[in-house]
Amino acid sequence: MKILAIGGCGSMGRYAMRAAQNYSSIDKIIIADINKETAETFAESLNQKVSAIQLDVNDASALKQAMEDINIVVNTCGPYFKFGAPILAAAISSGCNYIDICDDWEPTIDMMKLDAKAKSAGVSATIGLGASPGLTNLMALIAIRELDEVTTVFTGWDIGGTSLDENAMQQSENAAMMHGVEQMTGRVKVFQEGIFKMVKPLRKINVNYPGLTNFNGNIFGHPEGVTFPHYFPKLKDSINLAHGGHADFLILKFIMGLVNLRLLSKIKAANLFSLLESKQSTQKKRKDVDCPPVMYGFAQGIKNEMPARVGVCIPSETEESDLNEQIKNIGMGEITGIPLACGIKMLAEGRMNEVGVLAPEAGHIEPHGFITDVFEEISKVLGLPNGSLKDSIKISRSW
Repeated sequence: MKILAIGGCGSMGRYAMRAAQNYSSIDKIIIADINKETAETFAESLNQKVSAIQLDVNDASALKQAMEDINIVVNTCGPYFKFGAPILAAAISSGCNYIDICDDWEPTIDMMKLDAKAKSAGVSATIGLGASPGLTNLMALIAIRELDEVTTVFTGWDIGGTSLDENAMQQSENAAMMHGVEQMTGRVKVFQEGIFKMVKPLRKINVNYPGLTNFNGNIFGHPEGVTFPHYFPKLKDSINLAHGGHADFLILKFIMGLVNLRLLSKIKAANLFSLLESKQSTQKKRKDVDCPPVMYGFAQGIKNEMPARVGVCIPSETEESDLNEQIKNIGMGEITGIPLACGIKMLAEGRMNEVGVLAPEAGHIEPHGFITDVFEEISKVLGLPNGSLKDSIKISRSW
């Protein structure tokens, strides 16, 4: 199998490529980036399977040429609202399978519209297979499958729960922080009361998570809120939430309010956001607080003709202190890039071959096995013994 990794030397893509280079099912990886020197330097740090090319994805002819004889296009080139749909469309027209970590809801909608073209071309395209979206979708899918009927799906995560790697922090306009500002300002699309709505982000939603004290999540624009209703038409509510962060979002809400009033630029807001997160990461959580999960999928509905709730999560604290420290060592790069790598492996081995444009919860990925694979791969990245993170996922039920 021959891989074209667009943006594969970036702060998220490099984690996926470091893992993918070791897969026996992959014969060649081409790292493509607008900065040739950066791509070549990164490729030289990997094994002999990996090479690099300069590629400007704005050049449609060059993009098409780069996809010649390619089996899988891996897209970690942001921002997705600009490059997601065009690169996917190019992959489909070139007959290449496709996978990405798109975390913007707007291009997700545009990319889902390419489903018929992908099916006609026999292309399997999975979008949003990172942490959130990605692992959160699959956690929610596990929760949904525990119920007889489902009415509500929440996906959520601790906005300060993972750290950026050094490479990401050195970027003057960090993509992750800019993404955060985009999804916490203006209005975002969610699914409420059986219809899609444009709402103000950061509004509080109560989460009655089984086994935990009720907590509030804050609406955060993300693909999960718009993809679940496509696969589960009986849903009434589908919302992505974020919690944690500095001063329980009060300072963030103030900053985003200034952006909405056009008194602060999005770039300056992203820089302030980065500063807040760096300060938050140095603060220790109180041990007596019943903390919301680091990352979770939650489903509410009916089980055995009774109201029921299920939560599937990476817990904030476990009974094993050693495991707590191991989980805390997982950064944004690993938790986003490694699921992508596991998806690449499945594509390369022919274990993810349903055609069309598919979100992670579409049913073409077996969630338990995939999540297990992800944490096994993360164990390797962190230099931990096999099975060290096997109990990283916890399922809680209301019955």
